[in-house]
Amino acid sequence: MTVRDTRPADRFGRRLLRRLGRPAGGAAVAWVPLAAVICGLFTGALASRAAWETSRPQPDRAEAAAILTEVFPGHDLGEIDTPPALFVVYGHALRLKTVKTLLFGDGGEYQESATGAAAFGAPPVPAAQIVAVARERLIGAGWRVYDPQVSDRVGCADKLCATPEAISDTALTARRGDTILNASISSQTAVDATYLSVELHRAPPPLVVPAGVLATVLGAVAGWMVFGWVSRRTEGRRRRGAVNGLVGVATVLWWLPVPLSVPVLLGHHRDEPHPAWHPYWEWLGQPTASLLFLVGAGCALLALGLAAGPRRGTTPEAATG
Repeated sequence: MTVRDTRPADRFGRRLLRRLGRPAGGAAVAWVPLAAVICGLFTGALASRAAWETSRPQPDRAEAAAILTEVFPGHDLGEIDTPPALFVVYGHALRLKTVKTLLFGDGGEYQESATGAAAFGAPPVPAAQIVAVARERLIGAGWRVYDPQVSDRVGCADKLCATPEAISDTALTARRGDTILNASISSQTAVDATYLSVELHRAPPPLVVPAGVLATVLGAVAGWMVFGWVSRRTEGRRRRGAVNGLVGVATVLWWLPVPLSVPVLLGHHRDEPHPAWHPYWEWLGQPTASLLFLVGAGCALLALGLAAGPRRGTTPEAATG
């Protein structure tokens, strides 16, 4: 019996593994890992958004009416407004004409929609009583009720604001299954103001987390391999400096919103009850900073184009080395 010599195959496999994604020296040692990680994060955010499409539609008028009648009896909440899409921009479904809104400063308005209703005028009973009754009914109906958040402000009792009044606003949050209720109860007495507003929306579907985690890992691996190849491809070539500069700019633009967004959202989650975390992409500063993302993507694509060009023009150091 003869034993097949697998040592050449083993050596080839080891060489291949060493070369896959291995960044060249110099600045690439810093920007390749950073670019790979942020690519993974963006990929995970995109996958989580796609997974949101497995969510149930927002509550329709019949479902919302049943909940509102049960939780807030005796209050005229008027017509129930249903959203046009799962995610909206200023209450409208995302369309080509709203892209400008996302790119130039109002990207934060891209958010999950909600079914809502409101009651106007002076409260028929004290606001504290409305909150107490709503909490009791929510708990009795199987909702998980979070601690109410109360804030005080000074408002106006009339249009001319001749008589300032102290107003107490209470935010009430509850969740049952995949449905989240957010209510705002105010002690204001102005006829044309809102004393009760309620919104109902869905929690993230179960597929969002595994899809986001898996896509983050795969995206980071793909980013490591692609940008590692770019750094090796341009090693010893005259365009290496331009490629390093372009990828460096892209990496900075992609990462820049992250350290600004994460502390803000962490503080927001700490200060207010949240039955569900904010969407993945908001932690990356998107789509608020979508213009930075697109400029960075343009720089990265240009760097890839330069790297993929024919191997001409090595540096004098490389030629003599």
